[in-house]
Amino acid sequence: MIKTIQHLNPDGLVNPTHYGYTQIVLVPPDSTLVYIAGQLGEDEHGNPIAANFAAQLKQAFSNLRAALAAVGATPDQVVKITLLSVDHDAEKQQLISVERNAMWADERKPASTLIPVPRLAVDGMLFEIDAVAVMPNA
Repeated sequence: MIKTIQHLNPDGLVNPTHYGYTQIVLVPPDSTLVYIAGQLGEDEHGNPIAANFAAQLKQAFSNLRAALAAVGATPDQVVKITLLSVDHDAEKQQLISVERNAMWADERKPASTLIPVPRLAVDGMLFEIDAVAVMPNA
C-alpha cells in the first residue's frame, strides 16, 4: 500500500517532465481529494486582466495558487490538471510548459491533459486550468 503521493514516468512511455507534467500519479488511501474549478486569467471581480495569452496564463496559475492556499494545500499536492488553450499553437505550448515548470520545479509534477479549444465560456478568456489536489488525512 502506498503511503505518499507517487509520481511515475515508466519505461515504455515518454518522459514529459520537461513539459511540466508526469504520466502517472498514485494517491494514497485515506486522503482527501480537493477539486478546483477552472481558473481563468481574471481578477477577483471576474474581469480579464489582459487581452493577451501570456498575461492570462500567468494570472490563471496565480489564481490556482490562491485556490490551493484557501484550503491549506500546496502545488506539490496537485495530482492532476486539465488545461484549456484557445487557438493553441507551438508558442502557447512553450509558454504553458514554462508556467508548469515554474509551479512544479521538481519531480512532483501532476498528471496533465491539455485540450485545444476554439473558445472558453467567458468571452475574451484565452486559457483555463483546473486541478485535483490530495491532502493527507491526519
